[in-house]
Amino acid sequence: MSKKKEKPIDLRRITPEEKLKYEIAEELGLLDKVLSEGWKSLSSKETGRIGGLITKKRRETIKNNRNIN
Repeated sequence: MSKKKEKPIDLRRITPEEKLKYEIAEELGLLDKVLSEGWKSLSSKETGRIGGLITKKRRETIKNNRNIN
């Protein structure tokens, strides 16, 4: 069984959505774990928390954009 090696992450060359995911992981104190062990190392609770915060921030962005226009 061969283990797939993950490429090092270049935080300067990621999409805005990926950047948000990494920022939230950092806010939750999970960034070091993600960078060293990968996203698969997170528990379902940790992953769910990140997903929930991404959704919350997206909704806030949409709401703020509507208020500006």
